Amino acid sequence: MDFKYDVIVIGAGHAGCEAAAAAAKLGSKTCLITMDMNKIGQMSCNPAVGGIAKGQIVREIDALGGMMGLITDQTAIQFRILNRSKGPAMWSPRAQCDRNKFSWAWREELENTPNLHIWQDTVKELIVENGEVTGLITMWDVTFRAKCVVLTVGTFLNGLMHVGKTILPGGRMAEPASYYLTESITRHGITHDRMKTGTPVRIDGRSIHYDLMDTQDGENDFHKFSYMDTNVRHLKQLQCWMCYTNPETHSILRDGLNDSPLFNGQIQSIGPRYCPSIETKIVTFPDKEQHQLFLEPEGETTQELYLNGFSSSLPMDIQIHALKTIPAFKDMVIYRPGYAIEYDFFDPTQLKHTLESKKIKNLFFAGQINGTTGYEEAGGQGLIAGINAHINCHGGEPFVLGRDEAYIGVLIDDLVTKGVDEPYRMFTSRAEYRILLRMDDADMRLTEKGRALGLVSDERYQLLQRKREAIERLLQFARTYSIKPALINDGLEQLGTTPLRQGCKLIDIINRPQITIENIAEHVPAFKRELDKITERKEEIIEAAEILIKYEGYIARERIIADKLARLEAIKIKGRFDYASIQSLSTEARQKLAKIDPETIAQASRIPGVSPSDINVLLVLSGR
Repeated sequence: MDFKYDVIVIGAGHAGCEAAAAAAKLGSKTCLITMDMNKIGQMSCNPAVGGIAKGQIVREIDALGGMMGLITDQTAIQFRILNRSKGPAMWSPRAQCDRNKFSWAWREELENTPNLHIWQDTVKELIVENGEVTGLITMWDVTFRAKCVVLTVGTFLNGLMHVGKTILPGGRMAEPASYYLTESITRHGITHDRMKTGTPVRIDGRSIHYDLMDTQDGENDFHKFSYMDTNVRHLKQLQCWMCYTNPETHSILRDGLNDSPLFNGQIQSIGPRYCPSIETKIVTFPDKEQHQLFLEPEGETTQELYLNGFSSSLPMDIQIHALKTIPAFKDMVIYRPGYAIEYDFFDPTQLKHTLESKKIKNLFFAGQINGTTGYEEAGGQGLIAGINAHINCHGGEPFVLGRDEAYIGVLIDDLVTKGVDEPYRMFTSRAEYRILLRMDDADMRLTEKGRALGLVSDERYQLLQRKREAIERLLQFARTYSIKPALINDGLEQLGTTPLRQGCKLIDIINRPQITIENIAEHVPAFKRELDKITERKEEIIEAAEILIKYEGYIARERIIADKLARLEAIKIKGRFDYASIQSLSTEARQKLAKIDPETIAQASRIPGVSPSDINVLLVLSGR
């Protein structure tokens, strides 16, 4: 028998969960197909969400009406803001989560989402008719018909796991790989390649000497991931710990390199440069005598611990021997060794910015299948793919985020324009407008867009409106309230800043580095009364207002630059030129432009190998 849906999502990892939830909430009849319903939203590697730039992506998902932020807040066992010593453009939230509770929270969410069904099975073949996907066939020989299909299969396509010379098929430890689907896709002209990632040993906490490590505590202030008015902490908050490798550790690892799949030719695929294995670290940095390791809990009650910084595919005995040279691990007992995994991915330059395939209509790709790494990058792609799959089913303008609107926009533009030569990971340095893409203002940037789509609830939208109004009241007061030296100088001296010689506006005082909204309010009663009018999310509102005051000039300057470059985004060129015949372009530019067929002049300018002089040629040909 056939099952019929608007949208089918294959794979229930972080991309698949967001895609299925979005499509269903927007009104599409949706089916999520997963190999194992007990592994929905599984955290395959570290049970942590966020980090530098990745935390901003989660806040953007939340602002648009996605779920990752809410589920992270529900299941966090430690929360911190990274990069506090730097400016707010660099601040990034990170949470350690309870792995099992995170997965179960996703399952509960999806099982209770209207329009969404879940089917446990493995997909073996796509049905493509006249260049358009129309359905799929599973290993149980069940046929599903669909208007759109979203592929979010993670590391499962022809997955191989490596521990030393031992090679096992699988998509994750103790989980089978998915076969046949790659071949079903590539027969339609879509190219693929292999990538590699890895994960560390898991340790029994009862065998650790915690007194020989430094502690890393979490924070317990108002910060969290979701902009919704939720409780900050649901679960018991736990510590993490830090320790270091040493020369003896490195010597054992170095002696084992001949048995390392990464160095003996056993693994040929592309690995992550930004999250290297421990064996790669000792080869790349031979003079470094130690590497920092972080020991992190896998859950609120489990003894299982994750050793961040010690990803490895060395033989198990070498991993254990090396780790036992670290004093805290001298009596270590493990649950399982670290391992590497190889899997198929598809060149993301074959996608549109909506994440729809250029080759097969209504087929979308999201997550690690596009050559990315990380739960957050996957979730952001899944949300965009799910939204656009719904739009393809029911009509409407494609939903695309610009590079000046969201890290998600930067991520997708990088993928479809530049492609990947290693697993793609988001960093703040990838965003040219990072002052505009701060963690504090994702709701201001994106919730209106989510509302227009239909993903943002009335409750969320009303919270945004009240927050915006409260921030504007504070800014208006600071801009217009005059301060006289006689009334404020004693307070300024107490706060360690220079007294006034003449009157000024309150905003000029707040702009001083020693001054914050809260500490100056103690010396300006009228301003204190203004702050006391804020009855909900007070700390969040004060932080947002203070950032807008102190960084106003930087924000305005970056917005001017973004607006100037938007002119190039408005010049559409997709399908207009036969690039191979334009001799005034460089040979590399002709090849790259023909392959990508960029949407706009701005996208063309970001293609590696396309020079400024090539862009000038395109501008002339476009009549600009």
